Amino acid sequence: MQSCNFHSHCTFCDGRSEPEEFVCAALAQNFRAYGFSSHSPLPFETGWNMSASDMPAYLHEIARLKEKYRGRIEIYAGLEIDYLDETYNASIPYFRSLPLDYRIGSLHFIPWQLPLKEANMNCIDGCYKDFAEAVAKHYGNDIRLIIKKFFELSMRMVEAGGFDVIGHLDKIYMNGSLHPGFDLAADWYRKPLAALFDLIAEKERIVEINTKNLRTKNQTYPHMNLFGEIRRRNIPVVVNSDCHYTALVNDGRAEALALLKEAGFRSLREPVGGVWTDVAIE
Repeated sequence: MQSCNFHSHCTFCDGRSEPEEFVCAALAQNFRAYGFSSHSPLPFETGWNMSASDMPAYLHEIARLKEKYRGRIEIYAGLEIDYLDETYNASIPYFRSLPLDYRIGSLHFIPWQLPLKEANMNCIDGCYKDFAEAVAKHYGNDIRLIIKKFFELSMRMVEAGGFDVIGHLDKIYMNGSLHPGFDLAADWYRKPLAALFDLIAEKERIVEINTKNLRTKNQTYPHMNLFGEIRRRNIPVVVNSDCHYTALVNDGRAEALALLKEAGFRSLREPVGGVWTDVAIE
């Protein structure tokens, strides 16, 4: 099967190159398709999310690239949209009104109080030092409590909908696994995760196999040990590199495909001609 990637970041958010440079990198590796998914605007400004004022330029640039490279590669306009609470997520009218080809629903922040502003967010995707300080300050240094909150918000995100793909659904274990008391096999972790998988299957969402840290940390999100559970529930998956650098557009894909085949997967769910389609893993 030809390579593709639908989770990528460019200079419209925290990516390190212009959109066209990513397209050229994908073409150099004979990609069939490439999708952009900049971090969505938030109700507050951060150093790595798009500003709402840049949305028209973002959509215009992706549309330009679609036309320029038509017939050579399929290009898609997506967005990675944060779930913060019931008032700000992929299902609200603003995001539903945007002319996007697909939407990725993700959790990067856990609000610990209102209003929704950066100072009131615990970031689960930053450095461990900041994560550990948040666990100590807001959760009594009990890793189980922030994990519980993370899965509660994940369930609410799936219930709210408005997206096609769930991005890095257990990314919290990246920092969580470094914290004293964390146990990937404990009931307090596995039971809410199993409930989340059950809800995803019920809602017929696509789960992203995120390979961003596969080669550097031997981690996938969701964890590679969970691929069998996903397969048993017949949840479709898409493999994405979550790249911020052009050199990483295809990073970890071959390794992830091998792991998925070992777990019993025979196909991925990918956009083909604008339609989500099951594509056989060769």
